[in-house]
Amino acid sequence: MGNERGGNGMSDHKETNLEGANLEGANLEEANLEEANLEGANFEGANLQGANLRGANLIKATLEGANLEKASLRGANLEGSNLRGANLERDNLEEAKLVKVNLRGANLEKSNLKEADLGSSLLMEANLKEADLKEANLKKANLERAYLERTFLPKANLRGAYLQRAKLRGAKLINAHLEGAKLTKAHLEGANLEGANLEGANLEGANLEGANLLGAQRLTIDQLSKVKTLFNAKLDDELLIQLKEKYPALFKVPDYYK
Repeated sequence: MGNERGGNGMSDHKETNLEGANLEGANLEEANLEEANLEGANFEGANLQGANLRGANLIKATLEGANLEKASLRGANLEGSNLRGANLERDNLEEAKLVKVNLRGANLEKSNLKEADLGSSLLMEANLKEADLKEANLKKANLERAYLERTFLPKANLRGAYLQRAKLRGAKLINAHLEGAKLTKAHLEGANLEGANLEGANLEGANLEGANLLGAQRLTIDQLSKVKTLFNAKLDDELLIQLKEKYPALFKVPDYYK
């Protein structure tokens, strides 16, 4: 199929086969592409704002820089696709397959990613502020320097995830799986990690000011001794007493308040 620029919007391509199509820069605003076969299609820079892509096959599709704001991708398969720098703000990506997807620098603010599979995906510097990632799979995903302020991550699978310097201020990580996660120099101020499993997680240099670590599993004194601060953090008494005795400096008012 040739390059389709300047579409008429509101088009209906439900269950259409557009495999490998070149739709670079096309205007598909509010298009109905539900369950369409778009495998390997090129949507670079395309306008898919408000489009219906529920259950669509977007395996290895190119969506770099595309505008997908408020689009519905529930249950869509985007495995191996390129969404670098794409706008996915307020999208519905519930139960979507996003394994090994390039989402570097993408905007996913306030998107619904409940139970989405983002295993091994690239999310460096992506904006996930206030997104809903309840029970999402982010195993071994790269979230280095990602923006996750006030993001909803209860029971999320972050085993082995790369979260170096990630901004997790106020994030909800209740009962999350963070075994082996790399959280070096991460910003966890005010984050809720109640009941989270932190076995083997690297917390060196992490800012845990005001964080809730009550009931955190597999969390050790050695791990916490390497953090930047525990000022106003909530900890189980067993850990709190020992840490205050051995590492009192962790509970002092941080220098940036002075």
